[in-house]
Amino acid sequence: MNVSTWVWIATLVALTAVLAVDLLIIGRRPHEPSMRESGLWVVFYVGLALLFGVGIWVTSGAVRAGEFYTGWLTEYSLSVDNLFVFVIIMGRFAVPRQYQQKVLLIGIVLALIMRGGFIAAGAALISQFSWVFYIFGAFLVYTAINFLKQGEPDADDFSENMLIRWSRRALPLSKSYDGARITTTDAAGRRLFTPMLIVMIAIGTTDLIFALDSIPAIFGITQEPYLVFTANVFALMGLRQLYFLLGGLLDRLVYLNIGLAAVLGFIGVKLVLEALADNNLPFLNGGEPIPWAPHVPIWLSLAVIIGALGTATVASLIKSSKDKKRALIDA
Repeated sequence: MNVSTWVWIATLVALTAVLAVDLLIIGRRPHEPSMRESGLWVVFYVGLALLFGVGIWVTSGAVRAGEFYTGWLTEYSLSVDNLFVFVIIMGRFAVPRQYQQKVLLIGIVLALIMRGGFIAAGAALISQFSWVFYIFGAFLVYTAINFLKQGEPDADDFSENMLIRWSRRALPLSKSYDGARITTTDAAGRRLFTPMLIVMIAIGTTDLIFALDSIPAIFGITQEPYLVFTANVFALMGLRQLYFLLGGLLDRLVYLNIGLAAVLGFIGVKLVLEALADNNLPFLNGGEPIPWAPHVPIWLSLAVIIGALGTATVASLIKSSKDKKRALIDA
């Protein structure tokens, strides 16, 4: 896929414009969005991603469009797991509900900038060292196993990372919020940062930690940096509205981690198989490709991902419904 410089520029300008309009709307009227408003925004961003995929189909063919859709769905589903931690962060820092939209949006913008660098580094590694797929694949399988062991994150799982701790020590901080402002002035006239800045740093850096799983996963679907980047952007752009739309539903997705573990495990195995099929390590088969290593088609990847996530979601809702009925009977 040959993506020219002007296509990159046009894409970045368009996506920046969408985010700027979103931020302008939030800045003019801070509020907690209703279910209807959140639902409409989620539909808008999902529709935008689907429309973008159609554009990829028209300009680059069905295979590339399939790679984009599969990558976007993978990133979107893995981003849902971020929401559990976002809820914990909002509670830990006692962020007022009407200002959480702004916190999430700016935190996600920071995450997008950092992910861009991460994607560029990953693409450079892959182009120079094909054996990195072995490492990515093994890491994803390891992460899938940890997903199964750990279950849903809770408040005790969140610990402030190095950047958050440094920010607390190095920056002049006020003790309370001042609306949705990042800076404020104290009684002595000193300019201080509000806790809102720390929350934004927490959201952005926490997402980057989650990207350690999701970026290798999408490179297992496509090695085209343009598709990797845009799939990440579209997945994160709708994450803020999804946070408010799902709300308490997150507690009912009890089998989500099993579904995500299945996705990561599948992609990890797929990466290892593709590394074997293109093998050039001298200590494996004399540096020659492994003839029996199959190529996993993109349609199969998409089917497995949808099947795993759909099964986990349906099973979660059935179990939650049964548990609720049982609790009512016991009461």
